[in-house]
Amino acid sequence: MAKKTIADVDVAGKTVLMRVDFNVPLDGTTVTDDGRIRMALPSIKSVVDRGGRLVLMSHLGRPKMGEDNSKYSLAPAAAKLAEHLGTDVAMAADTVGDDATAKVGALTDGGVVVLENLRFDDAEKKGDAEFAARLAAFGDIYCNDAFGTCHREHASMVAVPQAMDGKPRVVGFLVEKEIRYLTDAIETPARPFVAVLGGAKVSDKIQVIKNLLGICDKVLIGGAMAYTFSLAKGGQVGESLVEKDKVELAKELMEAGGDVLVLPVDTHCGDDFNSACNKEVVSAGEIPDGFEGLDIGPQTAAIYSEIVEGAATVVWNGPMGVFEMEPFDEGTRAVAEALANGSGLSIIGGGDSAAAIRQLGFEDKVSHVSTGGGASLAMLEGKTFAAVELLDEA
Repeated sequence: MAKKTIADVDVAGKTVLMRVDFNVPLDGTTVTDDGRIRMALPSIKSVVDRGGRLVLMSHLGRPKMGEDNSKYSLAPAAAKLAEHLGTDVAMAADTVGDDATAKVGALTDGGVVVLENLRFDDAEKKGDAEFAARLAAFGDIYCNDAFGTCHREHASMVAVPQAMDGKPRVVGFLVEKEIRYLTDAIETPARPFVAVLGGAKVSDKIQVIKNLLGICDKVLIGGAMAYTFSLAKGGQVGESLVEKDKVELAKELMEAGGDVLVLPVDTHCGDDFNSACNKEVVSAGEIPDGFEGLDIGPQTAAIYSEIVEGAATVVWNGPMGVFEMEPFDEGTRAVAEALANGSGLSIIGGGDSAAAIRQLGFEDKVSHVSTGGGASLAMLEGKTFAAVELLDEA
C-alpha cells in the first residue's frame, strides 16, 4: 500500500490542497491541546519551505446545520499554526465561497490559508461531488495528511481526490507513517505477534477480534467486554457492564479462538463507580451481587505483562479498566509498563489507548501511537480505505 508522499512532488509555485486533522479541543477561542497541529507540521513545512502555496482544509467538532456553529470555527487552529510557523496564516471566512476563493487566489509562494470548517456544509459528510469540485479547483496537488478520517468517505477525503484525477495525489508524512506501521503489523508481523484489546463493548471490536484471531499468536481481552465473555462461560458478573445480546457471539469467538484468545483470570471490582468504593479482587466470573468489574485483577495483569513483554510485535487498542480512576488504572498501567520494557514493535491504536498511554507517561516508550482511533480500528479489521486506495502509488 506504499503511496507517493508530499516529498515526492515538486511544489514550487504550485498550490497544494492538503486535508489535515485540526479537530483540536478548544476552550472558547483557545486551543487547549495542539498535538494534532504539531503532528501536521512536517507535511506543512515541506510545502512552505519548498516554495509551495498551501491550502489547508479540516473539520472541527460536530456542527449542526441551522445552528450557531461559531464555536467550531478553525480560526483558533489557524492562529496556533501561525505561532508554530512564525509567519502569517490567512483564515478564510468560508469553505468554498467568495472569501475562500479570494484568499486562495491571493496566495504567494510559501503562503498558507486555512479554509473554514468543512462540516459547516453538510455536503462534506455527504461526499457531494459539486462541493468537492469547488474544493478541488483550489489545488494543483492533493495531499491527504488526516489519518483520523481516512476511514470516512467524506468529500474532502474521497470526492476531492477523485475530482483531481490526473493531478498529483499523495499522502502526507503522518498518513504515510500510520499506513507503514499498521499495514506492516498486520501483513508481515515479527512474531510472537500479540494483540491487546480492551474497551467496553464486544460489538465495537467483533471484526477486529475475528481478524486478529487468524493472524496473532495471542489476543488478550480486557476492559468491560471481558464480562460479556464471563457471562458466556456461565460466570457471575454482578452489576458489570455486559452485552447480553452478544453472549452467543462471545461463545463463538471463544470456540474459534482456542488457545489464541486469552481471557482474564481475576477481576478488580467495586460496589460503586468511584475511587472510594468498597473493593474486592475476585476470580473471573465470580463478581458478587452489588459489585461491578472495573479492571483486570493482579494475576491477569501479571500474565498479560509477561506475554506482552515477550512479544516481537504488539498492537494495543482499548484500556484494561477504568484507567482514569485509581486504583482501577493498575491493569492498564501494567500493560503499558510491559510495552515500555519490551524490545518489540509496539503500536497503540489511538482513542482511549492513546489517552491512557499519555496519562500514564509512557508515550515516548512505545514505537507508535496512532492519531486515529476509528481509522486504526478499521485497519486492524483488515479494511481498505477508499481515501488512500485512490492516491498515487509509490
